Amino acid sequence: MEVALDFLNETKELENIAACLRVLYSTPIGSVALDRDFGLDWSFLDLPLPAARARLESELIQKTRKYEPRVQVQEVQWEFDGKSGKMKAKAVIRIV
Repeated sequence: MEVALDFLNETKELENIAACLRVLYSTPIGSVALDRDFGLDWSFLDLPLPAARARLESELIQKTRKYEPRVQVQEVQWEFDGKSGKMKAKAVIRIV
């Protein structure tokens, strides 16, 4: 599973925000010693596709709101590769 970032507008803070979001989205929940809630819960991977999509979208929105208040998730777009069976989530982000 890969999460891409797509910003609706750009500022000088863009690189820092993108780096923070990449760390947040690539960190498994429970792996940061002093903040066990930091990161994403990847347990949805074993769920049926519609449930997995809903869980990841919810997780992206909630964790972004909690850990990166400079931005807001506007929507989550999905790309599917039928040959490999992989799906890719793209979080469309707006700087607030």
